[in-house]
Amino acid sequence: MKKPAPEDCRLFRDSVGEVRPVSHDRVSPPRRAPDPRPKFRDQDEAQVLVDLLSEQYQPQETETGEELLYVRAGLQQRTLKKLRRGQYVVGAELDLHGMTVAVARQAVPEFLRDCKRQRVQCARIIHGKGRGSRHRAPVLKQKISHWLQQRDEVLAFCSARNCDGGTGAVYVLLKRA
Repeated sequence: MKKPAPEDCRLFRDSVGEVRPVSHDRVSPPRRAPDPRPKFRDQDEAQVLVDLLSEQYQPQETETGEELLYVRAGLQQRTLKKLRRGQYVVGAELDLHGMTVAVARQAVPEFLRDCKRQRVQCARIIHGKGRGSRHRAPVLKQKISHWLQQRDEVLAFCSARNCDGGTGAVYVLLKRA
């Protein structure tokens, strides 16, 4: 290796200025990974308790009754029944809370590709109930229904059980790789 010219060394030292040694050479340990729970689940569950105990609680507003349901032709009814009962193991989850339609439109296909790569048979997509939207109605719900029906890898989907998000989430049954 060629030694730098003395003039270059002097120029470098003049531009750097005074230097002080490092006090320690240890690297801080990495932060602990966040819990694998969906971001908004705890907040939603706490809000439900607050709403139930408030005087403005209206039981008829709890569920809209608008379940999503889609079955590709040729799928057995018992398979759909198992999906609706939540009897498939959910291998992956996508939470769309806070996403715009444009962002969600990109996130859903990426999520389905990841599921295919990881050989996930059943996934859950949380689209929300729309209570935080401007019109207090679901924005992504119908979009999700439309997008999933267009995907070849989707065999069926239905609204989740109440304990998994109810009409604010869907179970998606995917083709096996």
